[in-house]
Amino acid sequence: MRTAYDVGKVRDAERVQMARLPEGTLMGRAAAGLAATCARLLGRVYGSRVVLLVGSGDNGGDALYAGERLARRGARVEAVLAGSRTHEGGLAALRAAGGRVSDASALARADLVIDGLVGIGGKGALREPYAGLARETRHVRATVVAVDVPSGVDAGTGQVEGEAVRADVTVTFGAHKTGLLVDPGAAHAGVVELVDIGLDLPDPDVVALQDEDVADLLPRPAPESDKYRRGVVGIAAGSHLFTGAAVLAVGGAVRGGAGMVRYLGPEEPIGLVRARWPEAVTTIDDPAKVGRVQAWVVGPGLGTGEESHRIAAALLKSDVPALIDADGITLASRDRALLRRTAPTLITPHAGELSRLLGVPRERIEARRLEHARRAAEELGVTVLLKGSTTLIAEVDRPVRVNPTGTPWLATGGTGDVLSGLAGALLAGGLSCYDAASAAAYLHGLAARRAATGAPAGLPYGESPISAEDVIARLPEAFRSLIP
Repeated sequence: MRTAYDVGKVRDAERVQMARLPEGTLMGRAAAGLAATCARLLGRVYGSRVVLLVGSGDNGGDALYAGERLARRGARVEAVLAGSRTHEGGLAALRAAGGRVSDASALARADLVIDGLVGIGGKGALREPYAGLARETRHVRATVVAVDVPSGVDAGTGQVEGEAVRADVTVTFGAHKTGLLVDPGAAHAGVVELVDIGLDLPDPDVVALQDEDVADLLPRPAPESDKYRRGVVGIAAGSHLFTGAAVLAVGGAVRGGAGMVRYLGPEEPIGLVRARWPEAVTTIDDPAKVGRVQAWVVGPGLGTGEESHRIAAALLKSDVPALIDADGITLASRDRALLRRTAPTLITPHAGELSRLLGVPRERIEARRLEHARRAAEELGVTVLLKGSTTLIAEVDRPVRVNPTGTPWLATGGTGDVLSGLAGALLAGGLSCYDAASAAAYLHGLAARRAATGAPAGLPYGESPISAEDVIARLPEAFRSLIP
């Protein structure tokens, strides 16, 4: 599990550690780790050209001391001093090792650039000359390494206002910062490498599950299992206008390990579900005739008229966990009573749908995803899976979970319906809303990567477009990659 922390908690831990250690120990540890990463990226240090972008704070000192270490190994190190002041000890050490001060023209000659402009305390848009230097890093051929956090990225939220460095690698110290895991900051961080500097940290604010964490969550059938013990999921999705949503949501549930899928919907999508998923048990438009389920999925393609509201209201009165998605969220934005349930409730909005629930502009949610996922969980009393470039799972009094899997090719019609069915199957299998949402998002992302590349899920995704059907087809492989 990868854990991340609020900036204030990291600073508190640093202060405690600095009080115990000789002056400069933590900076020395950070600089050593940064220099080691840079040396590995360069391959051959001797004769390489390294440019340091040095701000006024401790990040500038880290960059200078790392530059000193690289200079002593034969690198040609030049420092661009952007701040109103410079870490005196770091600059003296760099000069003693043969490094020198230069200007921004040195960027054109660099093999590697170290961004030490602004640290974790940076807020708001970069000002000149920092903004101009951040802009220049977009045009260099060099590898760009950020110190602790890319300059221009809010380390606490991932928010980016104006110019920001887009790093190939970010070397962060002591702990991952929240903004390195949440877009848009995550997209600027590149590969994040953690250097342990000996901090004692409290419980995390954000976590990103890894393969072994998700594997531990997944329900597994035992020898005595039958279809009822494995979980019966009910799906109310699709309409005469949106027939495909029914087929995709049912497919996500079938491939997601449900013991049985009961589908409720109009006659036309029922015919398509029967043809594609004959194992599903179908009922036409009467919630009272569906039979017992362990969880409900309500909303994908359901419609937003009076009849859809009637069906949603009837199903959400049940005492079993429910996932509300798509049109179900639109209905809930008009009638908040749909969310006032005694049983656990998971909603799976994208930013536009969450904007309707919270009355907040979509662009503000996209800029501050973490803040609004937490706010929605608190105000609505539900578990929130906020879909998007960074999928977040928020629940009151729990760390926000950031999903690390997926591919931009998931931004295509129908993939959200598949996710809903998959998460519903996991709910019916006994997982909590928090765990079902986390595991479903992870598996969904793994399946999408395999579909996009045709390669094992751990490899980088390529450039192949995918469809929602492709994701369904790859779900068994995603499960097998986690469960030996």
